[in-house]
Amino acid sequence: MSQGSFERIRVLIVEDNAHMSSILRTILQGFGVRSVIETRDAADAFELMRNANPDLALVDYMLGDVDGLEFTRLIRTASDSPNKYLPIVMVSGHTDRSKVLEAINAGVNEYLAKPVRPVDLYNRLVTLIEKPRRFVKTPGYFGPDRRRRQDPRYSGPMRRISDKDGEKS
Repeated sequence: MSQGSFERIRVLIVEDNAHMSSILRTILQGFGVRSVIETRDAADAFELMRNANPDLALVDYMLGDVDGLEFTRLIRTASDSPNKYLPIVMVSGHTDRSKVLEAINAGVNEYLAKPVRPVDLYNRLVTLIEKPRRFVKTPGYFGPDRRRRQDPRYSGPMRRISDKDGEKS
């Protein structure tokens, strides 16, 4: 992707640490992103989304009263959500498997460990744009398909309703 590819993208940063927010903004601007909206807490972010209409969000795992997980769940499932399909990249210093799985199960599209390397953020953005995953709705989950790829060699039972009544085609 060329640098100009990012110039029309509007990014919402939800990060309670002003220094980290500034770092993320600077990295995004280095990629050519011209429109960056920043807020320190999830409640403000939810309201900002109504008017700002971001194309994607970078959300810190640990925020104030409403953390990044709860914010993601609100975006995905609240009846008044401004955009249930908003691509969300969770940014966190927590890299243990249980935290990553919690974020994935809350509905994030990507997970990025702090300290953020520009190349890693760039790769996540390119993946979101060039290889978007379809969204899945089940009784306990709404968000991007957690499967990264479809394996054509898989011969076992298909377990999702969207997989044509559980049978492989």
